[in-house]
Amino acid sequence: MAVEKLRIFTWAGYVTAENIAQVNQLLLNKGYNYQVEVITTKAEDADQMFSVIRNQQCDITFLTLFFIKMHGEQISRLLQPININSPRLSNYKHLDPELTQISMGMQQGKPLYIPWGGGVYGFFVNANKVKQQDIPRSVKDLWSSKWRNKFSLNQGQFWYNVGLTLQALDFHPFYLEQLAQKNNRSKLKELLSEHGVVLSKFKKLYNNAGGFWQSSTKFSEDLEIVSSWGPEIKSQNDKGAKWQLIDFEEGHMAWLDTINFVRGLKDEKLEAAEIVANYFINKKVQQRIVDELSMLPAAVNLESRGLLDDYPNLFSADLFVPPYSQLSYSLMQQMVEQVN
Repeated sequence: MAVEKLRIFTWAGYVTAENIAQVNQLLLNKGYNYQVEVITTKAEDADQMFSVIRNQQCDITFLTLFFIKMHGEQISRLLQPININSPRLSNYKHLDPELTQISMGMQQGKPLYIPWGGGVYGFFVNANKVKQQDIPRSVKDLWSSKWRNKFSLNQGQFWYNVGLTLQALDFHPFYLEQLAQKNNRSKLKELLSEHGVVLSKFKKLYNNAGGFWQSSTKFSEDLEIVSSWGPEIKSQNDKGAKWQLIDFEEGHMAWLDTINFVRGLKDEKLEAAEIVANYFINKKVQQRIVDELSMLPAAVNLESRGLLDDYPNLFSADLFVPPYSQLSYSLMQQMVEQVN
């Protein structure tokens, strides 16, 4: 009988050749006629992931939590709830309980996700160049002339920069989405008017930045502060650099990547998928994503949880990026177009 495939769709670096070999051995030992393979297409963003899942190119995905209900919940319709009481999900009990019931990943009281690992849109200062007493304390410092051309921003996921702008104006970073949810168009119009405070503040942030990056952080001599998802920081520090997270008093906007089952998995195939998911939340894999990817792990039974050891509130529920509605997303896109 030919071995059947369980196809995994994930981000670059998340699943190693060793992971694949180990999980396939596990399936074999347990008598399942399934083997995993990682599809060659790497995850990029919500629309691309939706397209790949809709075209039935995968069985297990590593979706960013807020993607699930973005754009009218289009992805959530393609997923099936997780049976968290399955005997094959024995490692589930070691996950941080604050991460297992986040409303944007729930459907009728059942989760469409298993927490895996995440991070923050962090700003890291070069402690070899900047004295401790000079390290910024607030997001607002990014607008000062002192840091002009000395920090970087991510270009692709612009909503984080909109969030920083709102925080600097003493709003919640997701205030635009909160207004959009209430359909408060007059307030949105007032806030985002051409000469309004938000747009002019946003333009100043982009003008003050010394560099932009797309998928991974770029380092240069001129930059004393870099924005990063985290993974690149460790490799730089391993080479002798001294980048440290700036613990902004406003908190950090966070993201969580999750494991999901595509709708239609059942019987033996579903059982095999649960065994695969359980492997990826085991202690060894979770420790690897801390040590090798500088990520924040979902599991709590580890020797070290990375930055969470020093900053336990990084995964603060109200700072997880929300599933933006079409309205707030298009408004933010317009802001970026006006800056560019």
